Order: sequence, then C-alpha cells, then structure tokens
Amino acid sequence: MVIEMYGNAINDRSKDSRLRAYVREEEYGPEKLKKVASKFFSYIASAPNVNSARERLHRFVSDHHFDTFSGEKEFVRDTIIRVRDCARALLFMLKERSEMLSNFSVAQALYDIARDEPRPDLKPAFYAEMIHLFLGIQGEGPQLSYDLLPPKPYLEGRDAAVQRSIILDRLWENRADKFMRRYPHGLMDTVRSIRVENKKRILKALGGGEDDWNDWRWHFKNIIRDHEQLAALIPLTNEQMQAIDLAKRVRLPFGITPYYVSLMDNDLQGADLAVRAQVIPSLHYVQAMTKGKQEDYCSFDFMLEKDTSPVDLVTRRYPAIVILKPYNTCPQICVYCQRNWEIDDVLSSGAMATRQQILEALEWIRERPAIHEVLITGGDPLSLNNKMLGWILEKTCENPNLERIRIGTRTLVTMPMRFTEECVNMLASFRLPMKREISLVTHVEHPYEVTPEMFNAIEKLRGQRINVYNQNVYTFYVSRRFEAALLRRLLKRVGIEPYYTFNTKGKDETTDFRVPIARLLQEQKEEARLLPGLSRVDEAVFNVPGLGKNYLRALQHRDVLAVMPDGSRVYEFHPWEKNIRGQKTYVGSDVPLLEYLKRLESRGERISDYETIWYYY
Repeated sequence: MVIEMYGNAINDRSKDSRLRAYVREEEYGPEKLKKVASKFFSYIASAPNVNSARERLHRFVSDHHFDTFSGEKEFVRDTIIRVRDCARALLFMLKERSEMLSNFSVAQALYDIARDEPRPDLKPAFYAEMIHLFLGIQGEGPQLSYDLLPPKPYLEGRDAAVQRSIILDRLWENRADKFMRRYPHGLMDTVRSIRVENKKRILKALGGGEDDWNDWRWHFKNIIRDHEQLAALIPLTNEQMQAIDLAKRVRLPFGITPYYVSLMDNDLQGADLAVRAQVIPSLHYVQAMTKGKQEDYCSFDFMLEKDTSPVDLVTRRYPAIVILKPYNTCPQICVYCQRNWEIDDVLSSGAMATRQQILEALEWIRERPAIHEVLITGGDPLSLNNKMLGWILEKTCENPNLERIRIGTRTLVTMPMRFTEECVNMLASFRLPMKREISLVTHVEHPYEVTPEMFNAIEKLRGQRINVYNQNVYTFYVSRRFEAALLRRLLKRVGIEPYYTFNTKGKDETTDFRVPIARLLQEQKEEARLLPGLSRVDEAVFNVPGLGKNYLRALQHRDVLAVMPDGSRVYEFHPWEKNIRGQKTYVGSDVPLLEYLKRLESRGERISDYETIWYYY
C-alpha cells in the first residue's frame, strides 16, 4: 500500500530535515528528479511510447491519490492536502488538451528523462518544479516550522483552550510579528523624523517654504522631470540615471512629485526600494518599451482595452459598471501602470478629453440602465482642478441610474495635500444619502508609503462619508514574508479598506515586478490568514485580458496546464461568465519559481522561509 510506503516519512522529523537540505540545493537535474520519484520513473521507463507512458503515469498517480485518501488516518491533514493538490496538478499536465494549449508536453519530457534521453531544453527551474511536484505527490517535501508546542489531543475544556492560546501566541510571535518588525513604515517616529529632514532639504533645493509644501499646486509646478533634478535631491545609481535619460529620449512619461521624493531615503541602503521602483524605471523596462514601440508589438495593452471599449473614453467588462477615462495623465506615472503605453507625458497639455467627448461617453452610459456604477479614472482625475473635476462629476450625476461613483486616484500617496477642504466638500456635494455613494479607490503599494499626511487627507474624506478603498498590486517589491500583511494593518490604521490585491499583470516590459501566482497564494494562506478578518477583506485576483478578474481564492477558476522548460507554469484561467454564457478561457505563463526565489535571496531573504511555495497551484 502507498500508505505503508510513505506514511512513516511524513512524521519522521529527521527525514523531513534531510529532505529540506536536499531540495534547497541550488542545482537541479534529471538524476535528482529520478531519485526523488524512482518508483514513478521506473514504471514509465519501459513504456513503448509516450502515450503509453502517459497512461501508466496517470494510472499510477491516480491510484496513489486514491490510496492516500483511503487511509487518511495515517497522514496529518496538511499532507493529505499536499498530495491532493500535487496529484491534481500533474494529472492536468498529462492531458493532451493541456499539451495543445501550452504547446509543450510534460509527459514527453518525463518519458525522455525516464529513458535517459538528452533534453538540453530543460532548465534547472523545470527540474526544481518536477522534484517538488513528485515530493508533494508522495506526501513529502518541506513543511513550515512554527516552533510551537506539540498538540495534546487528549485535552478538553479550559485546559485545551489554554494550550491553544499558548500556541496562537507563539504562532504570532514566531511568524507574523517576527517578520513585520523587519520592515520600516511611514508611521514610525524614526521614519517620520527622517522625512522632516528630507522635506527641509527638498524645499531648500527648490526654493520653497512650508506654505508651498502644503499647497498641491506648488507640487504640480515643481514635479521632478529628469535625473539631474532628482540627483540633486537624493542619491541615484548609475543605472537609475541611465534609465531615466533613456526614458526621456524615447518619450516615455517620467515625473515625481516633491512630496513623493521626500519618501525616498537620502542613501542607497534599500529601505525605500519599493518607493523608488514605483517611479524610477529600470533599464529593462525602458529597453522593452522602446523595442515594443519600434516593432509596433508588445504586451502593452495587456487587458485588451481595445476590445472592451465600445465608445471613446469607456471600458466595459462587466454588466453593471464601466470605466470612464476623461483625463489621460497623472502627476507621476507608476512604472508598471496598466495604461503606461498610452499615457501622455506627466501633466501634458493634450491629456484632457474634450467636453464633447465626455458628454458623448456619458450619454452612451446613460442609455444603458444596466450600468449603475461608474469608475472615473484615467490617468488621475485628481490631477484636474476642482472646477473641471466638479463639472465631470456634475454631468455624470445627471444619470438617474447611477448608485455609486468611484474615483480612482493615487494622489493620496503622491500628493495628499491635494485633498483640501474645498476639494473634499466638492466631492461630498455629489453624495445623496441612500441614493448615490461617492467613493475613492487608491493604490497604496507599500508600508513605506503610509504617512501622517495621508491619514490627514483620509480623515477629511471619511468625515464627509466618503469611503476609501485600496487596490494593491502584488509586485516583487512588496512580496517578502508578511510585507503585504503589514501594509493591510497600516491601511486600516489610517482609515483605508483593503479591497483587491492584484497579481502583477503578465506584461513583458514589467518582468522586474512580476511575482509567481504561487507566492500570492502562499501569502494569502500563510500570512494574510493570521490577521483579523477586517484587516484582510481584500480579494486576491488575476486580471484576465479582455475578461476581468479571476479570483485566486478558488482553485476551480484555474488549471495548471504545464511546466515549461524554463520552469514557468502555464495556467488556464476560466472567465467569470463561465456559468452564465460561453466564453473563451485565457492561457498565460507565470514567473519561474526558482528564478523568483533567487531574486529574493539576492535581497537577503532566507529561501527556507519560502519553501512551501512549491505546493501552491
């Protein structure tokens, strides 16, 4: 029985430690894979052809899966789940349909490895995935160590409750709090003191005073637009200066508000790495964008807005809500912005749609009673003055079908002084209790961006019954253990509701920011889950081009089709309409896990802290 073969290994801590050391080795190859999965490979090596090998492996894995669940009492619960998920993943990869959609045959690769056929195309990241996959199918592989008291199932009542409380204390102290204390954030006294000095230095360099700093118009007039200006305020690496210069030459938008520069440290030690990465493009990004423009091809329009824009300025992917884009720029541009390919230069004069275009878009929306919510975004609508923004809201509110107007803005992060009493009162004037809600959706990306100035702006908004929600993009720079969990805690402290956490879009030019789906799933299950419910109300989603959000919490919304030779997983995402109407699925490649883990290691992270990432699909 399979249970007898592998049951003892699960509870044998010494063997588990040996496996931990084994799978953390840097190099992976066919011999190690065959050693880990010797019974599986010996079973398919004698198959006369790949289809026979596929059938044999499918049968063997299915029988193993059945035997495991038949003898559930022999296994701890997390092992049962691991066997289930890994078996499911491999069985999907063995399907011929999966091969057709991914243009790669995992079955053929495994068959060739079993017969010692050369496969120079298979990289170490491929073998790493397969080694962990087969370990998982056998109920083996690394487990999280919480350094907790062993459970005592014979305890009941108060004794059981006391022991559970002790375990929960240790779980928080040894996991959550241990990691969160590593990350400085903008509400710390030490960080606030640094930023007071930053502000003084920036005001002196730009010839401003305290009153200027509190005036959003001054920040608009003094936006930093080249590397010479920025280098006079903060130290830059040679690569950062080269990237900014190249971006300017090829007409990619670049700009940073003085306030946002004050969030950057006056050294190159890395505490502000996530802040800098938001707005200072990497050389890879600029080069990829340049190449894409020259070849008239790239993944620029990843969300296929051209296919979901029924009229100018409008995007529609869902029945009851549309996006309205009246203004096509921002006071500063996020490097990985969804619309980075079409946004004009920072605050460019031609970014504003004509009044006639806006009125025509609003009339189109009004003619469709199904639409009862509008998200006004762009660009950043709060870049407009109160008069123009007020006019857009006034005309939008003439639609009697609308129950909610959202305003998408990052000015709470880049220039919170924009929210004057006059501005907030204007926004609130369009709110009708029980009839029409006004909400703000912002994008706070990292704990280092949360500041007292942001809190003061939010207090004004909430004082006028305007709720504020956050959409976080789960990039590499916020993906360390409990880094996003800390962000959620801070958001709640300043009055922002966590709303969505987006897996980074699969755009070629923003590869530097991408994180494997497995890491976001790991974060949701092992980190976010430790927070109270009101601090983790955000949904983890993958944005499917042309279709909209795919909820990652539900395994039935996606399938793993293959692991490619470079170690990247290929997913098939099912559209939200699948139970309502016929719609094509979307197939896309992810970031190789081994590549991501090596990047974390280059930042000083211990890979052993992330070992269970392999078992999230």
